[in-house]
Amino acid sequence: MKIKEVVSALEMFAPLPLQNGFDNAGLQIGLTDAEAAGALLCLDVTEAVVDEAIEKGCNLIVSHHPLLFKGLKSITGHDYVERCVMKAIKHDIVIVSMHTNLDNAPQGVNYKIAEKIGLKNLQVLEPKESSLLKLVTFVPMKQADEVRKALFDAGCGCIGNYDACSYNVDGKGTFRAGEGTHPFCGKQGELHVEPEVRIETILPAFRKSTVVKALVAAHPYEEPAYDLYPLQNSWNQVGSGVVGELPEDEDELTFLKRIKCLFEVGCVKHSRLNGRRIRKVALCGGSGAFLLPRAVGCGADVFITGEVKYHDYFFYEDNILVAEIGHYESEQYTKEIFYSIIKEMFPTLKVCMTGVNTNPVNYL
Repeated sequence: MKIKEVVSALEMFAPLPLQNGFDNAGLQIGLTDAEAAGALLCLDVTEAVVDEAIEKGCNLIVSHHPLLFKGLKSITGHDYVERCVMKAIKHDIVIVSMHTNLDNAPQGVNYKIAEKIGLKNLQVLEPKESSLLKLVTFVPMKQADEVRKALFDAGCGCIGNYDACSYNVDGKGTFRAGEGTHPFCGKQGELHVEPEVRIETILPAFRKSTVVKALVAAHPYEEPAYDLYPLQNSWNQVGSGVVGELPEDEDELTFLKRIKCLFEVGCVKHSRLNGRRIRKVALCGGSGAFLLPRAVGCGADVFITGEVKYHDYFFYEDNILVAEIGHYESEQYTKEIFYSIIKEMFPTLKVCMTGVNTNPVNYL
């Protein structure tokens, strides 16, 4: 298979439009028309990781953190980013990154963390807002099933764990075909009344062009009528952080010790212990302290993330147990998501998890 097929599978799981505005996820370096020899999975791209890809014969590196966050004005090798770019290009290695799009995706980074902890009944902590559209179109009754299927196949009709969702109302459409038209039904110059179905369905805003193209291709009319409405609904399946419940409650110290062991943390930073029982757990991989108000608001007993500001410990210590486990440690299992996606779609492709520990933080 070609590298672009592997990249496409990753982007189907975590579409690039789900990334946050500051991010630079997606293809970083290289030409994706090449045949995929092997994929190396990592959290960060460093020179040691590129060397490992060369040694293992992998011409694709999939990382969580982008190598390139901003444009390069020169490539002279004066820092590790430029040296990685030069080495990857020299050895025909493609680098692709799935960052906040994977954080925000259903079953993404935070779901993997929750899985490791053993949480159930998961919900997104901060769902994306203003990211959904409603499509309304009008179709002759006999062709309604065909058009509905085309819309669902294009990404419409998903609400929570339900798919193929639509609302349908029978009615009558009227039109008069003008000169130069080729009407599906009716005659030029005559007012025509056609029994139609009004179909309403929902879609992510970033799928608009794909859905409209599918609608036009499947619709029997020469000029299909349709409306698109922006929705203020929260997209509850997509967004930052997750919250869930432990099967049984634990005391604070037992829980923190388990987290330290599970994520191999050199030092767990935490707020003052208050003797609370831990049952409801909110979390966010990486720099997730911005979600602390959400965690408190949903009644979580503890909030786990990779980085927390000093004054946050003061501000929230009476409301919730705050646990800081390190940026790298919180996201290290992202590689397992990459592995599952690629191996499911391309079982014969060589896929390796990096053996390089790229954590820049050391504990004395």
